[in-house]
Amino acid sequence: MLKMDLEYDKGIFFARLEGSLNKKSSYKINNYLIPVIRKHQIKEVIINLEKIRELDNIGISALMNVKSMVRCIKGHIYLCGIKKEFALSLKCLHIKMGFQEGDIIKLIKV
Repeated sequence: MLKMDLEYDKGIFFARLEGSLNKKSSYKINNYLIPVIRKHQIKEVIINLEKIRELDNIGISALMNVKSMVRCIKGHIYLCGIKKEFALSLKCLHIKMGFQEGDIIKLIKV
């Protein structure tokens, strides 16, 4: 099961994910998160994976879809809260990563 806590604050869209991001739950990213980004043309997206317990290739694919949407609208996407066991798998996404949301907020000029 995947829970998403979504927040938009000062030009930055935060997606805090909790649970499993896998074949069974990745539809939530594709059906809920991506349409919000597209509809509102959100340029700065931070995805917090701190509370993700499971991540498979389908989940990584869903994150790639988010990256493609954000890049399509000339925005930026960042990942944070990445556990060591997922770090290597997520490197293939070529997305900027930080330890915590605060680290990434400092990088963003809004």
